[in-house]
Amino acid sequence: MKKTITAMVTCGALLVTAAPAQAAAPKDPVRALKSKLSTGHGVRFTETTILSGDPKTKIQSRRGTFQFNAKGLAASDIKTDSRATGPERAISIGKVSYSSGGIHKDRLPSGATWYKGRGLPAGGSGFYGQVINPVEPKTLAALIKKGRLTRSAITGKITFKELAKISAWFDASIPLRMHDDTKVSYSLTLTSAGLVSRVKSSYAATGVFDTNSFDGKTLTIDSRFTGWGAKVSIKAPDAAEVTTDPGD
Repeated sequence: MKKTITAMVTCGALLVTAAPAQAAAPKDPVRALKSKLSTGHGVRFTETTILSGDPKTKIQSRRGTFQFNAKGLAASDIKTDSRATGPERAISIGKVSYSSGGIHKDRLPSGATWYKGRGLPAGGSGFYGQVINPVEPKTLAALIKKGRLTRSAITGKITFKELAKISAWFDASIPLRMHDDTKVSYSLTLTSAGLVSRVKSSYAATGVFDTNSFDGKTLTIDSRFTGWGAKVSIKAPDAAEVTTDPGD
């Protein structure tokens, strides 16, 4: 009897061992994002923009912080090193934005270092910056629907026109576009928790800048996200240093 029981246990163990491992189902990225959307918390990012050509040219690099509210993006603070306009910092709170340096360098009235407006949340760097913002639940859901979701990535294509309808970030960052039918190829890398750790997008440079110097060239933006849910606090600049006069 003991031999029979031993044989049955051994056989069962062999069957369990031989059974193929079941792949874990991918986490829901939208649900993972919403779990982090809490006032006073946010995520940090670093980013590089490359213009294809011979040789390839690094247009700008950025680093910054997004602050959340219950619906998504509440504020941003972005520092840029631009090949075209030099250093720039842009702070956006709600629909109000502040920018310092960049295109406003040496143009503001005496005593002012910040320009206050109601557009360009990323400052002038937005025209070369990441067009896909993974902090927006509606945007993330649309990218999943249009693309292909695997265990660790979301890949696909979407047009400027489609992005503008779903993404307040895209529409405000690049309010002037030459070709709304421009297709953006995107790849979003996911963590094991379903959060976005990297966004890589590329599109024809003439989609925004339709000039001869950009013919046949592609803009590629590579962004890395860290610290999802970390405590952050983004505040407006000192009022004494702010002006609504853009200067000459």
